[in-house]
Amino acid sequence: METAKLKKFAQFARRSLIEQVSAKLNLVMADGSAARREQPKAIVELEKQLHEHDREQVVERIAYTWFNRFCALRFMDVNRYTRIGVVSPAEGQFQPEILAEAKMGHIDEEMVPEKIRQQIFALLNGTLPSRDPQSEAYRLLVVAACNDFHRVMPYLFERIADFTELLMPDDLLSGNSILAYTREIMTPDVCGSGSNQLSVISNQQENTDGCLLKADSSATKGGVEVIGWLYQFYISEKKDEVFDGLKKNRKITPENIPAATQLFTPHWIVRYLVENSLGRLWMLNRPNSKLIEVMEYYIRPERSDQLSVVSHQLSVFSHQEEKADYLRPEDIRICDPACGSGHMLTYAFDMLYAIYEEEGYEPSEIPEKILTHNLYGIEIDERAGELAAFALTMKARARQRRFFRKPIQPNICVLRNIRFDESELESYMDFIGRDLFTAPLQANLKQFEEADNFGSLIRPVVTDVAAMLKILEEKNVSGQLFLGPTHQKVLQALQQADYLSPKYHVVIANPPYMGGKGMNPRLAAWVKENYPDSKSDLFAMFIERNLDLARKHGAVGMITMQSWMFLSSFEKLRAKLLDNSTILSMAHLGARAFDSIGGEVVSTTAFVLNSVFIPDYKGAFVRLVDGTSEAEKDKMLKEAIQ
Repeated sequence: METAKLKKFAQFARRSLIEQVSAKLNLVMADGSAARREQPKAIVELEKQLHEHDREQVVERIAYTWFNRFCALRFMDVNRYTRIGVVSPAEGQFQPEILAEAKMGHIDEEMVPEKIRQQIFALLNGTLPSRDPQSEAYRLLVVAACNDFHRVMPYLFERIADFTELLMPDDLLSGNSILAYTREIMTPDVCGSGSNQLSVISNQQENTDGCLLKADSSATKGGVEVIGWLYQFYISEKKDEVFDGLKKNRKITPENIPAATQLFTPHWIVRYLVENSLGRLWMLNRPNSKLIEVMEYYIRPERSDQLSVVSHQLSVFSHQEEKADYLRPEDIRICDPACGSGHMLTYAFDMLYAIYEEEGYEPSEIPEKILTHNLYGIEIDERAGELAAFALTMKARARQRRFFRKPIQPNICVLRNIRFDESELESYMDFIGRDLFTAPLQANLKQFEEADNFGSLIRPVVTDVAAMLKILEEKNVSGQLFLGPTHQKVLQALQQADYLSPKYHVVIANPPYMGGKGMNPRLAAWVKENYPDSKSDLFAMFIERNLDLARKHGAVGMITMQSWMFLSSFEKLRAKLLDNSTILSMAHLGARAFDSIGGEVVSTTAFVLNSVFIPDYKGAFVRLVDGTSEAEKDKMLKEAIQ
């Protein structure tokens, strides 16, 4: 995918939207403004936001909210997932289709409430005075569309608060509007979600949307990954500011960790990691699977090594470990503990679909099964978590035309700070029953006070919390006014602990990179205590943590900095890995594996581990350090595998 234009657009969009939202804020907050007369409740809400947060934060949040919605709506328009084009014109038209239809008297009654429809018609026929009736009518249509999608994707399309609508950019219909530029950059080729689909049944079989399923899963024509690219570029200028601060010895605060550590993984590296973790585990349990035919980056184990691994493999998948041939796709659990916008998970979705398909499952049931049973993502960045959930929802919709009628929320957990006052927890336990709350479980509840700082590195004291969660979810505290909020916090803490439990057959990640010089004091002190063997960098700690998250004989696939392979500061980590896990394969990438990062800034290695030590196993190692670009390294890797 050509990313230079995406970067230019995203950076321009951020500056432009911040400027427009800021100007709108000045306008609506002015004494005697029309907004103060006509929308007093929205003004009160806005004043509350400005009191609780810096003005800059409010403007930044609302600017991004609209950027995110416009991009999501455009993506769905292009792929015809919307009933009518919300930000896109119909063929041969210039105005958005939803507005053109409204001007002809047609407004979707399911999407737009009656009161709003009457207001729109009044604006368009001139009975309701307005300086710009078309723009005002279109604003109402966009807000209604966003609120309609709340049912399907509440994580992305939260019901728009009055003050958010109040600060919506004005210029949406001109040729120089942010929507015009969004349409220009997010072309059908860039947004083509059907281009990356896999099938092991037939290369000419049609899916539910009529798209041809192809064995080639390259991302040359784009797909939902474009949303992740746009987010990375949207925050890139903030990332530059954070790194400029590092040069002046400023530490990276929790709120800036996402901007400092977000890095979109090239698709060929994603394929290498997923195919040699998920794909490998499936092939070991289904040696005759045709999945191998669509895995260009799969490294076949030597015959003797394959038999060695199979003999250890049963506990990875099956509830019934005595039955070697009993493996259902629903049993597989895959986690990305630093999922970003979900690129690893979306390719895993494609592979899982092919697995279910080959096993003979009903196509209409597969997307729901994948989102319900198989894929899990964990993030500290709320925006990135929303995009990961959106990406998986789009994958499901691409495969199932009626998916929006019975939407399934993807298993994406955004770790949030949870703090309890001692008195509130005591009162809550007295009401629920103290016998349920062991000392370790109480410790669990207090582990998330700084979740935005420590993220997935948090190791829950108690990991088997599913039964406790079920008990508490059935407790009725509706009549206890002061216990309701505490109850919700307890449930959320246990849900987060459950996500961070060692239950995954595949753990796959491009973890954050941050050395000790960038860590804020609390993070630096915490990692010394909790990760003494890998404390030098976050990515090294994630190698340890991901092995914890994997089940016995599970697979861990990662791309990290290469420094852990050589530097003396990682000697204890290397010894631990060699003693307690097995390197199944490694692609030593070196510098220039990320075209989005210039020069020799990042030297990396991609690898797949088995979570236990297998004596005498001979891994596959490929040296790609001489490649000077993504394309060259990609070609070298495929040639080496062949």
